[in-house]
Amino acid sequence: MTTTPALELRSLSKRYRKRGNVVAALDDVSTTLQEGRIYGLLGRNGAGKSTLMSLATAQAFPTSGEALVFGHTAYEHRPTLATLCFVKESQKYPDDFEVRHALHCASLAFRHWDADFAARLVTELRLPTDRRIKKLSRGQLSAVGIVIGLASRAELTFFDEPYLGLDAVARQVFYDRLLEDFAEHPRTIVLSSHLIDEVADVLEHVLLLEDGRLVLDAPADEVRGGVTTLHGPTRAVLDAAGSHEVLARKDLGPVTQLTVKARYSGAELAAAEAQSIGVEPATLQQTIVFLTRAGERADA
Repeated sequence: MTTTPALELRSLSKRYRKRGNVVAALDDVSTTLQEGRIYGLLGRNGAGKSTLMSLATAQAFPTSGEALVFGHTAYEHRPTLATLCFVKESQKYPDDFEVRHALHCASLAFRHWDADFAARLVTELRLPTDRRIKKLSRGQLSAVGIVIGLASRAELTFFDEPYLGLDAVARQVFYDRLLEDFAEHPRTIVLSSHLIDEVADVLEHVLLLEDGRLVLDAPADEVRGGVTTLHGPTRAVLDAAGSHEVLARKDLGPVTQLTVKARYSGAELAAAEAQSIGVEPATLQQTIVFLTRAGERADA
């Protein structure tokens, strides 16, 4: 039995003109997001993350290709639009709206809205519901989006940099409540974030965009540990690296630190350690940085 994907991107592209030149904000992106998973949409500023989310939610039109939400294009398709929640980085609200007005509108817009959960989040995030939204701090504005995004329980929810301005305690509240509620009410969540190490334990699958292209599409567990740093006597380190792709190298006298695109375990790990070689798997954030830099070298 075939299950319809939560989101399917088919050769999705978005181009626009800038100073007479054609710029690709998104370039021929194809991928499939399944139901009931948390995806990390990663990449540097300008990589195409916000463009992808805008196209998927029918808030912008593609130059070519298509984005299918549960098998349908969201544009002017009310049943599909009802499954979507997109919390933008700089969400706009009417000038005279107070926080309570935004939450009330959300309760009318989302069919799975949980008012009790929303109230709990408001309390934990210390959000003043009677304050005008235009008077909120950057962190409080982010908190409004977090409450709406989580309490909506929309079948496909996008968070675009949801933590901006939040202190460490508030960010942890977000991650904890996201995981707790996801366990009880599975849906598809796409989390765009620059704080990769901070969200690493939340993500099940990683999508990495670079210059509008999808350069990595893999389960987080496969990405984690897929890059390893070796350090020790130069000759021994080079032997341990073998034919693995080298991503970075530092030499200090007779000692070398080598970062390679490989996962060390079992006999390979034991052999390296027997040669007094330190073996350190890279964190998810370090892995993303190394892979991105490797792509830059390949394009040079």
